[in-house]
Amino acid sequence: MSNSTRPPDYLKDSVAALTEGGYTTSDVWYHGTSSALIESILQAGLKRSGDQAMQAAAEKTMATIGNSYQAATEPVYLAPSKELAYYWAQQTVRRRGARFAGDEQPVVLMVNLPDRLNAQVKPDVGAATLLLVGEGEEYMGYVARMYQDRGLDGPDIDLMKADRLEYLHTLGMAYIDADIDAMHLQLLKDAS
Repeated sequence: MSNSTRPPDYLKDSVAALTEGGYTTSDVWYHGTSSALIESILQAGLKRSGDQAMQAAAEKTMATIGNSYQAATEPVYLAPSKELAYYWAQQTVRRRGARFAGDEQPVVLMVNLPDRLNAQVKPDVGAATLLLVGEGEEYMGYVARMYQDRGLDGPDIDLMKADRLEYLHTLGMAYIDADIDAMHLQLLKDAS
């Protein structure tokens, strides 16, 4: 993993978040995104399919080639670790950078869910298809490095036969099919 993909020190939490049994979970989750979206998120909360600019760009592209495009409602993706959320924040910045000009930076939000919402968080088994392509290989390498940094073997997972909870505990992949109010969000910043 290159230094550019390493999270800043204030987001490194694998010692606390990763155990021999995998990632620990609680009512505190993390969400990685782009700095360009943070003002809107902190005002309106995390919305399913929240990046409206990316959706509009996809619709415009599909209309240009003559296809009708019906955007699917994406859930809100969560991670049990700041470091994992940082990985996804970088991916968001990379995807947006291919469409929009600007100086966007990866940022991580802490998501403190009340019991009612926390009970709705699910392991992201749909990620199995992602993990079988190049971007997934990068993610698996990122996660493997976290395990190594923690002095642990792993992750050892058969993506096609894994139990649902392995996607959460072994790979740290989760989602919630609900919007999350801004009052449950906090932007993580370097305290130094």
